[in-house]
Amino acid sequence: MTRAPLRADRSALITGIGAVTPLGNDFDTIADALLDGRSGVVEIDGAGFSREARQFAAPVAAIPAMAADDSLDRLGRLCLVAAHAARADAGLGDLGDLGGGPVAGARVGLVLGIGAEQLKGWEADFLAGGRQVFSPDRPPSLVHRIAAHLGIDGPAVTVAAACASSGYALALARRWIAMGLVDVCLAGGADILSPTGFAAFYNLRALSRRSDDPVRASRPFDRDRDGFVMGEGSAVLVLEARRHAEGRGARVRGELAGVGMSGDATHMVIPSDDPTEAARAIQLALLDAGVEPAGVDYVNAHAAGTPVGDVAEAAAIRLALGRAADGVPVSSTKSMSGHLVSAAAAFEALACLAAIDRQTIPPTLNLDHPDQRCRLDHVPHVARPHPISVTASNSFGFGGANLCLVIRRAA
Repeated sequence: MTRAPLRADRSALITGIGAVTPLGNDFDTIADALLDGRSGVVEIDGAGFSREARQFAAPVAAIPAMAADDSLDRLGRLCLVAAHAARADAGLGDLGDLGGGPVAGARVGLVLGIGAEQLKGWEADFLAGGRQVFSPDRPPSLVHRIAAHLGIDGPAVTVAAACASSGYALALARRWIAMGLVDVCLAGGADILSPTGFAAFYNLRALSRRSDDPVRASRPFDRDRDGFVMGEGSAVLVLEARRHAEGRGARVRGELAGVGMSGDATHMVIPSDDPTEAARAIQLALLDAGVEPAGVDYVNAHAAGTPVGDVAEAAAIRLALGRAADGVPVSSTKSMSGHLVSAAAAFEALACLAAIDRQTIPPTLNLDHPDQRCRLDHVPHVARPHPISVTASNSFGFGGANLCLVIRRAA
């Protein structure tokens, strides 16, 4: 059997969006919150989580119920609800309805970026005496259970790349489409708040230790930042081959036009002080999309609010964009959503789609005193109306997983 040639058009159209987040559970609600500068960070009950007198986080208030989620834990329900919503938004039929309607005959895949799939299970098992984690009676992997709930029989995998996990999921889905392995692929990720996660990031001194006001705790690029605020949620996009989307008359929300990846492996949690590899991920994404640095209208920064990470990213953006850097607006939506960890990259792709849809750049909250080491065209406090056709979204995961996605307005 001969292998199908790689199509010249490597782009993938975005035809559906689903999400469950601290800022809302649908595109318009989330877009409104981002552009209004509303924060999802609140004080939470510290029982089982807190290492400080007051604990701040960005939780999901409530996960919409579904009849098919009885066997799933919180992480699974976040994945299932977002994936089902994305599929419905794309007009791909009801749950499990791959046998007819507009996706008849389509080859559909699923890629989820999940770094904490077993975390809750491990925690519960540890408290129960440690007997069930490796039991043969445990259910199949989460991604395959989600695929079964959705009626997806195509390829289904989980990827883990720390804070860039869901971005790598989108990149892999786009690659599958470009190679002709699938026509449609649901891709994104999810993460949850957990005692283990809080303890780990706290001990790494990655979390903010502010205790004055939850809304003011996340401060990307600000000179007084002291770490990120944990969030939870899920975001899933439907990516689709252009010919398939056009053939069924799909509404197109945008295009995943370019992907760039690199690794530096300098330290497990500290970014490299040499911006070369992080910048290369941005440059490769622009090259893949056929976009010059001056053609970028908005950068959604990874910027979580850590003292070292924000400086490293600012240097990478300046190196990648060169002279154009002074004229490209940059903001961090983590100042409102908190850091969704494995789901962050997919959520921030959604934020780029919101910016394109509303022709407005979401702000960075709490950017009262920009760090002089982060010289960028910041958008502090309030949204900025701006013509937007091309966006770049950065994700830099612990351990050196560097990723940039170029998301373009639909042609």
